[in-house]
Amino acid sequence: MLATKPYIRENAVAYARKYAFSQNSRFGNFAGIGGNCTNFVSQCIYAGGCVMNYKPTFGWYFISLDDRSPSWTGVEFFYNFIIENADVGPYGRVASDDELEIGDVIQLARNDEGYYHTLLVVGFDGEDILVAAQTDNAYGRPLSTYDYDYSRFIKILGIRFESSEGYECFESLMEG
Repeated sequence: MLATKPYIRENAVAYARKYAFSQNSRFGNFAGIGGNCTNFVSQCIYAGGCVMNYKPTFGWYFISLDDRSPSWTGVEFFYNFIIENADVGPYGRVASDDELEIGDVIQLARNDEGYYHTLLVVGFDGEDILVAAQTDNAYGRPLSTYDYDYSRFIKILGIRFESSEGYECFESLMEG
């Protein structure tokens, strides 16, 4: 039976603060082979919810470099999973920029290549949104300093889990 629990936004941001400029040894680094941005944001969201979805192909999980879902590391696959997920793991919806909170997600696009970059919202400075990212490592970088043609905003609504689960992982993730 599925249950829901809150997404702990503060844990996602604390994780981003700790690992924005380094790597957690539990996860791979895809910087040289397409970028590490979505892998990093997936880790942050996992820190905020501690539930993966191990469904082959269409889930959201990381076990090893060779055993992970496309949605853990791919920009479009991540979007599709979060927006469409009705099973275990994080779920969300498309939002407007004025609905964003810390721990939500922004994806950037260029006219000639589509969506290419995933960022985690970590704060606000007046009207500007502050983000964390990897590949081009950043923490607290203003969104206004990025070069992109359009964007989309993803509000993380919560975490679904099997009611027999419910364990927490945040402390072990922070230890690396």
